[in-house]
Amino acid sequence: MIDLFHGVDAWVLVSLFLALAFVLAFEFINGFHDTANAVATVIYTKAMPPHLAVFFSGAFNFLGVLFGGVGVAYAIVHLLPVELLINVNTGKGLAMVFSLLAAAIAWNLGTWYFGIPSSSSHTLIGSILGVGLANALLNHIPLGNGINWQKAIDIGASLVVSPIVGFVLAALILVGLKWWRPLSNMHKTPEQRKKTDSKKHPPFWNRLVLVVSAMAVSFVHGSNDGQKGIGLIMLVLIGIVPAQFVLDLSSTTYQIERTRDATLHLSQFYQRNEASLGEYLALGKAKSGDLPDQFRCEPQQTEPTIAALQGTLQGVSDYHSLAPEQRIEVRRYLLCLDDTARQVGKLPALDSREKSDLEKLRKDLTVTTEYAPFWVVVAVALALGLGTMIGWKRVVLTIGEKIGKQGMTYAQGMSAQITAALSIGLANVFSLPVSTTHVLSSGVAGTMVANKSGLQGGTIKTIMLAWVLTLPASMALAAGLFWLSSKVVG
Repeated sequence: MIDLFHGVDAWVLVSLFLALAFVLAFEFINGFHDTANAVATVIYTKAMPPHLAVFFSGAFNFLGVLFGGVGVAYAIVHLLPVELLINVNTGKGLAMVFSLLAAAIAWNLGTWYFGIPSSSSHTLIGSILGVGLANALLNHIPLGNGINWQKAIDIGASLVVSPIVGFVLAALILVGLKWWRPLSNMHKTPEQRKKTDSKKHPPFWNRLVLVVSAMAVSFVHGSNDGQKGIGLIMLVLIGIVPAQFVLDLSSTTYQIERTRDATLHLSQFYQRNEASLGEYLALGKAKSGDLPDQFRCEPQQTEPTIAALQGTLQGVSDYHSLAPEQRIEVRRYLLCLDDTARQVGKLPALDSREKSDLEKLRKDLTVTTEYAPFWVVVAVALALGLGTMIGWKRVVLTIGEKIGKQGMTYAQGMSAQITAALSIGLANVFSLPVSTTHVLSSGVAGTMVANKSGLQGGTIKTIMLAWVLTLPASMALAAGLFWLSSKVVG
């Protein structure tokens, strides 16, 4: 790992380590901010002792990060256009990183202090959007080019839809449990069970489901939210020392050949579908040397981009043999070809089989660009896991007692946790970042409505207010910090 930073100026190295410390601090705060939601029901229902619950939750968060992959990580990275990541100077890169991290950390700490189950996902995404828009305004770039809006819309849709799914699905599961066993002890609150049965813990099977589902939520939370931390670190590394991290320098010869072959197959794919794609891609109208000096990702430049990429990778078996400027060019070409392929895949002219082939080609194109070094994964896993083990009390009380007018029953806890585990796990499959906080708290609210317990208006308003304000507040805060820091670095 140390050799990756060889030759980097000392001040850049110090700044880089500070930026990485900020990211790990964000993940640590994310751990005790968000994971309180993962253990809230299992602690409130007394299925596990608090310190044992948070210890195992931390361990499962750690495992979730280790085995979660990097799909969600790069959904975060691709919120910003590739030009911003690889064309900014070091000073602007540092300003971008510190601004978005400071904004995210400040909002997370504030909402945690007041015990509000707000979303770290919203905070992080809002901060990234804020610096993207601020960068566009400062550099007189059209706002449409300051952010990857299609990716932002996809992520925004997942953040909006997931709480609704959580509310409805948790309510349906509870209704099913009440229909299946209407007189079961699982429909009692911990206080009711203590009063009527003089027992402290839930019935055995309910307790088992509560524990297993809580650990499942912790695992998928680690996988989803941990990847956000991985994405942040890759933003830091690509933005500050691009020559070392724009490509996976540990890529094997086979992986590089796979990437090179993907460009050839992509060209053949477009030629095969020239009748329907020729005009969109300007096939046959652009020459290999037609790439402009100021490169932009445009579908009409697809053919010369493929030709330029194949020329750069010709005979390359190790990315170390490429000059730093060539590595940046290769990444730029690959990401642009991938982005164009994504747009082509949405065109109605292609049948489902062709679209499936195109998706496979996209995976081959990004095999050496969408990666994370193992040390990055371990560092994020440790930060998230350790953060899980503190600071959980404030949010547990909100989830257990302040959403509904009555305390949470065991069945409600099971319904909410099963829903959260399934919803977040499914989001991981599709590489979409979602909010553990909103999915679980909306699930609890859904069970309260299904149980006819009623909702506490004050708490619901506070959660909704945080849900509505988090994105614009973090955007404004990050944009303001970026503007100030850009003035300082010049």
